Amino acid sequence: MSIRAVVWDVDDTLFDYTTADREGMRAHLGAEGLIDGYGTPEQALAHWREITDLQWARFAAGEISFEGQRRDRVRVFLEVELSDAEADAWFERYMGHYETAWALFPDVLPALDALAASHRHAVLSNSSLHVQDRKLRVLGVRDRFEAVLCAAELGVSKPEAEAFHAACDALELAPHQVAYVGDHPEIDGRGAADAGLLSVWIDRDGQYATVDAPAGPHRIVSLAELPAILGTDSRFGAPSTFR
Repeated sequence: MSIRAVVWDVDDTLFDYTTADREGMRAHLGAEGLIDGYGTPEQALAHWREITDLQWARFAAGEISFEGQRRDRVRVFLEVELSDAEADAWFERYMGHYETAWALFPDVLPALDALAASHRHAVLSNSSLHVQDRKLRVLGVRDRFEAVLCAAELGVSKPEAEAFHAACDALELAPHQVAYVGDHPEIDGRGAADAGLLSVWIDRDGQYATVDAPAGPHRIVSLAELPAILGTDSRFGAPSTFR
């Protein structure tokens, strides 16, 4: 049976999270007077990303709430005991800088336009609905998706099959009728494949050698490649020249 819907990851798939996080944190650390304590901005940013990954893993494992992982990121980074309110305030100041750098990848709107008539669309993210729904609205694409599902509300995170199946259930489609597009080779790529979806892993930077790619997902470096994988005869809004 043909693929009838595409479910999308958000951060570093649709939305250029890495750039926004880097530029936002760089501006925030400067405003907070914290860069000098790390030698270089790059060292400070690397430390922040390491802490983010560790705290996110705790959230994904169900050890801490979504809000709790944010607060602990701040506490560990600053190495200071903070109340919840103090940690929230620091993080909100960071968010102000972070949001000024929000942007979609250049290939996102052409891909969504190319697939608008042929496929239904939804989002599945390991974040919270409050965060991702607002992000998609600010970026001007929320109306492209029938449903937005997030781990914080689902109570289960990718790469668990239940997360992917929840997205399929929201669309009232079987997993084999749904494609999933995400940037992480294991959480998105292998996870979707193991759950029975057509898995498309976008490796924008080409940082993984083909021999290191997980078995199962289709690997692409641009969303321009997606229509061909889905079997549609349109490429970025124009009829295909291939017959």
